[in-house]
Amino acid sequence: MPKPAHRSYSRYAREAAELLGLLIRHTRVGAGLTVAEVAERAGISRGLVHRIEKGEMGSSIGATFEVAAIVGLRLFEAEPTTLARHLAMERDRLTLLPQSVRSRTLKVKDDF
Repeated sequence: MPKPAHRSYSRYAREAAELLGLLIRHTRVGAGLTVAEVAERAGISRGLVHRIEKGEMGSSIGATFEVAAIVGLRLFEAEPTTLARHLAMERDRLTLLPQSVRSRTLKVKDDF
């Protein structure tokens, strides 16, 4: 499936991405880090760091979270150990969902 030329995003999503980018930039400047230093530590280009800080929606979430971690921006209020506990609890909760909620894998009939 070809990638759409232009994808529309909700206002909420655009504003959330812009806010996250501004928080990342503010934290980076406060930490005394340059864009080049952050890009090198994250293994990405300086242009991508700039796009993340502008809140561009095409930036990958993995790169955005890595840059946030490098500059020291905590995305969640919890301590790292608490975050890991919450993650485990959510994984367990999803495991307990009934089968009807989970996506089903269809068996392919390939006997021609």
